[in-house]
Amino acid sequence: MTDFTTLPDLAVRTLGGSVIAASDESFAEKENLVNPWAPAFTPRTFGAKGQLYDGWETARRRAGGHDWALVRLGLPGVVRGVVIDTAWFKGNYPPRASVEACAVDGYPSDLSGADWVEIVPESPLKGDAAHSFEVRTERLFTHVRLNMFPDGGIARLRVHGEVIPDPRLLDGLTVDLAALENGARVIRCSDMFYSSPDNMLFPGLARNQAEGWETARRRAGGHDWAVIRLAAPGVIRLAEIDTANLKFNAPGAAALQGLDARTADMDAWRPVLPLTDLLPDTRHRFRLTSPEVTHVRLDIHPDGGIARLRLLGDMTPDGARELAARWRGFARVPG
Repeated sequence: MTDFTTLPDLAVRTLGGSVIAASDESFAEKENLVNPWAPAFTPRTFGAKGQLYDGWETARRRAGGHDWALVRLGLPGVVRGVVIDTAWFKGNYPPRASVEACAVDGYPSDLSGADWVEIVPESPLKGDAAHSFEVRTERLFTHVRLNMFPDGGIARLRVHGEVIPDPRLLDGLTVDLAALENGARVIRCSDMFYSSPDNMLFPGLARNQAEGWETARRRAGGHDWAVIRLAAPGVIRLAEIDTANLKFNAPGAAALQGLDARTADMDAWRPVLPLTDLLPDTRHRFRLTSPEVTHVRLDIHPDGGIARLRLLGDMTPDGARELAARWRGFARVPG
């Protein structure tokens, strides 16, 4: 079975996820559930409400019922797995939890009438442990609801899945064909010693070098590379290779190659950007016109880190139709 945790976390704050409501957050804030970093803990650090936790913690229930938190996914998609992490909650974790999901159009504030689907049945939890649950529901979702029974603390909720972008927001526009939020993914790479190559495809600017892709130091020759499956078949008009924050470990040079996997083998690469010198801590932008491509290979020489890769261009008519068909295949929202 493929490890679903290699897929993007659709709920993480750095991809736009947000905890929009909760039944209670007396001890620790609901927003902590979608923080991107691993939960932290310092013993015997007390505030006005008790021990400080990097997670979500509710009051002790005395009148029945259970607590819940409602998360708007940063990116709509098909959920392949959920991780409920009770890190550092050892005597105050909930004994059971479940997860529901729904898909709604737009930005509603009231989800009481949504079509909720249980994607993780009520399941036992342990304290100070990460619990992984595979999901096999072939539907697109925009929100999830975490239920814990009856109360307690959960540090993180991770919702891993495949991004399914709304084609109505992309059709007819110049788009970033390499953006994770548009459905692009890194499908292969030579090395990911320090960080995942998918980080290059995240929205916004990298705040530090850990938020990009960085490889180990090469000692035996050769160079590092990553293959990106684009959001849809298209023509690239502008490439941006950003080495922000990488002051002493940026690559010396980089090149781009492309191919159309609909008509060629996965080794039939064609030049898109020739080998070009790079500077540290710099956003490099290059005008170009590629052939129609479905995949791009980024070659960095010899090794190092890339903060962000942007490939701005136009979806082909077939690409736009492919994107729309994928949306229709999973979506059960209007449009």
